[in-house]
Amino acid sequence: MAEQKIKNRVPTNIITGFLGVGKTTAIRNLLSSKPSDQHWAVLVNEFGEVGIDGNLFAKNTDSHSGVTVSQVPGGCMCCSNGLPFQMALGVLLAKSKADRLLIEPTGLGHPKEVLAMLSKDYYREVLDIRATLSLVDARKIGDSRYTSNDTFNQQLEVAEVIIANKSDLYGPHDYSELLDYINRKFPENNKLVYPVNHGALELDWLKTPALEKNLIHPENGSSKELPSSLPPDLEAPADGYISAENSGEGFFSKGWIFNAAMHFKVDRLLSLVHGVEAERLKGVFITTEGSVAFNKVDSVVTQLNLKELNDSRIEIISGRVDTLEGIEDELLTCLA
Repeated sequence: MAEQKIKNRVPTNIITGFLGVGKTTAIRNLLSSKPSDQHWAVLVNEFGEVGIDGNLFAKNTDSHSGVTVSQVPGGCMCCSNGLPFQMALGVLLAKSKADRLLIEPTGLGHPKEVLAMLSKDYYREVLDIRATLSLVDARKIGDSRYTSNDTFNQQLEVAEVIIANKSDLYGPHDYSELLDYINRKFPENNKLVYPVNHGALELDWLKTPALEKNLIHPENGSSKELPSSLPPDLEAPADGYISAENSGEGFFSKGWIFNAAMHFKVDRLLSLVHGVEAERLKGVFITTEGSVAFNKVDSVVTQLNLKELNDSRIEIISGRVDTLEGIEDELLTCLA
């Protein structure tokens, strides 16, 4: 019977990377190219309290897509006792009957803690841990805010496959400097490094085996039966909106959820998004011109049309708490 469990373990990949490096886009690309006869599950962890990525995966998760997505908002999914992670993962696996599991930790989360959680006895019986893929923007290697950050370095350290994303924007020396940094910082690690544009990952990279030294075997690692239900998600009130804050790792976040009856003007939102100075901004909005998503990183704003939304949401992450002041009033001026 134990042998049967091993055979049926779900191939599992962690896809990590720092804020704004393009993890969500990369996973959307993978989902679009997955084998049509397979069902995949995606567990997304967001630093902010307002879950947004689930809406960005919407076009990959209709009734015929073979994809199930679950979100764990509110910081690193493995902090404290890891209960949100266990609950979300247990429900997701039971619901999806997945042929592959993708786990996207927050860009400010610690991938070693995720690997430690997945190395517990129970998960080792149900999950087949494959390569960890870490996305990195090589242009950040010259910035000490990144190279001195423990999480940034952890993401590179634990990865079997490093994805140099946004390579079409690199200068002549950016990629070679990334390779030099990896070789200097992790000389004993035999890593695969691939430059890509727009998160264009190859399915074969998911099949790369995990190195045994990257799998952390915690003491007292046995796990009891997983919880069968999740705590309720944050939702907008029947009339109006709600906001929530979070902080950690030197960053601050604030998010808002607006009731579906509150419609926004696209041009006003676009002006607001361009004006916000922050490390990361994501938003999905019901507007007078349909449902749209806004994404901002490195002062670059992108806009995407979405399917119908149940509410409007925005999350802003900044290294300065004063950046978040006054945003709520500006959002209210964007209402139609």
